[in-house]
Amino acid sequence: MPPALLSVLGHHQYVPIIKTPEPILPVAVIALDIDGTLVGDDLRIGPDTRAAIRAARDRGVVVSLITGRMVTSAVRFARELDLVAPIVGYQGALIREMPAADSRRPGRLLVHTPLSAVVAREVVAWTRTQGLDPHLNHLERFIVRADDPRADDYSAFMGSRPQLTDDLIDSIRHSITKVMATGEPPLPSQVAAAARVRFAGRAEVTVSHPRFLEFVAPGVSKGRAVRWLARRLGVPLGAVLAIGDQWNDIEMLAEVGHGAAMPTAPAEVQAVARYVAPPLADEGVARMIEALVLASPAEARASSSRLAEEAADRRASLSRPVGVVVRTGTEDASAVGAAPE
Repeated sequence: MPPALLSVLGHHQYVPIIKTPEPILPVAVIALDIDGTLVGDDLRIGPDTRAAIRAARDRGVVVSLITGRMVTSAVRFARELDLVAPIVGYQGALIREMPAADSRRPGRLLVHTPLSAVVAREVVAWTRTQGLDPHLNHLERFIVRADDPRADDYSAFMGSRPQLTDDLIDSIRHSITKVMATGEPPLPSQVAAAARVRFAGRAEVTVSHPRFLEFVAPGVSKGRAVRWLARRLGVPLGAVLAIGDQWNDIEMLAEVGHGAAMPTAPAEVQAVARYVAPPLADEGVARMIEALVLASPAEARASSSRLAEEAADRRASLSRPVGVVVRTGTEDASAVGAAPE
């Protein structure tokens, strides 16, 4: 039986109950986080990972990127992998179709759930009192203060130039997609619990990277996004393989039958995943796809059981994360093509 998230204190106070479905084979959808999962600090996708994703797509498996990045920042990775599925950005606040290969325009907007201007302005002011440096994202715009000394660093990470403003709060004239507050680790993680209490019911708060504390509209999460994607494709959540490495991946990993946490993920993230993938240096995404998607049906079933047992042993070898409550759950769908959750 898989673990499932009831509630997580600290970073993820007030997270709704998630009933993890039983795993279904064959896997029909692969949902991938980008940073820390698909790529490391060098932003390079490994050759085995490219080959495994190509082979999975040749078998009809849908592969989608689900990231905290802006969608246009994720497109370059999707194009390198020849993906065609919708791209999920900003933790699920924005979903777009994959743009045509010869287009420089963003793909067609499918979902946009913005954060209210009133809350966004309060988030900017409050995060500054906590020693964090807030930035804004709205659709495909990345907005930072004009005197930000790290603007070039953010440009390199995002793959686009930011828009500069003299007054970040005054620039918020309407709802925006996301507020991202940056700081030196472990400050973003330390502030997360207080942020969840302060903005409960008005914003979702998560950590997408040790340097990034992020605020999006209520109800937005990668979990909601993967449910949307599975429903759109007519695939049960039990037949989805999702791989991630950070707090913002918790809901996504808990929502699917084949949730895999990277071994660098916080213990609380690993606690809600069925599997723990091999390290990024060993192209863990490729190894999981080879074991669960590209293997023969019998081999995939054996790998699923083995990997789940290894993850359970790993969890047992660690003390249970403080504030994490887990339970098991099942899903009625028993084969790919059954009605999605």
